[in-house]
Amino acid sequence: MGRALPPGAVQVAGIRDEGEARLCLDAGVDLLGFPFHLPVHREDLPMDEAAALIARLGIGPRCVLITYLETARELWEAAGLLGTGWVQVHGRLDPRELRLLRQRRPDLGLIRSLVLRSADLREPLAELAACAPWVDAFLTDSHDPATGADGATGRVHDWSWSRRLRIAADKPLILAGGLGPHNVEAAIAAVAPAGVDAHTGLEDAAGAKVPELVAAFVDKARGAFAARFASQGGDA
Repeated sequence: MGRALPPGAVQVAGIRDEGEARLCLDAGVDLLGFPFHLPVHREDLPMDEAAALIARLGIGPRCVLITYLETARELWEAAGLLGTGWVQVHGRLDPRELRLLRQRRPDLGLIRSLVLRSADLREPLAELAACAPWVDAFLTDSHDPATGADGATGRVHDWSWSRRLRIAADKPLILAGGLGPHNVEAAIAAVAPAGVDAHTGLEDAAGAKVPELVAAFVDKARGAFAARFASQGGDA
């Protein structure tokens, strides 16, 4: 069952409070990401506060639990607590757990993150093939060797790596990793993804979303997707 991404999907991760959620919604963001159970980064707000925010705004179908949980039970319980329509899975999750999650919660949209560390893509390609039957989309992201973080690094990886995975995938691919208004147009042109995701590239030094950056990111992404679909029929 699952869910389908909106055409030219724009996701913004790291929502800290209701003000940031409303800012993203007003700017036209499709999916709002709420990271929890993280091995490196600090969580943005308590889970019960995030759940109350999502329920109050009535935006569950547009919200994504971004997490490193490793079992299907943990994932469906966390998604149920938050009330999100999507789960974005990071870390070394056994694909069999994704199958169990799909069976238990066929209504959830499932996104599998593929972290790119080098030009050797054998591991992410194998992960892509193993997880494809159970997910609705993939997301490529960057690794930070200095901190050990996978995702939310502010680092741009080689877009040719993501393009190779996008071509190999039989599911939509979302591009993440160091994206912002300054490079999202070039990223879409280089990778031809189904969607884009931004986090730290839209924030100030204190980690708060900057309205001008969010609006510019959405506008530039929308323009780049429209140009791509018009000139290339959605692919290259």
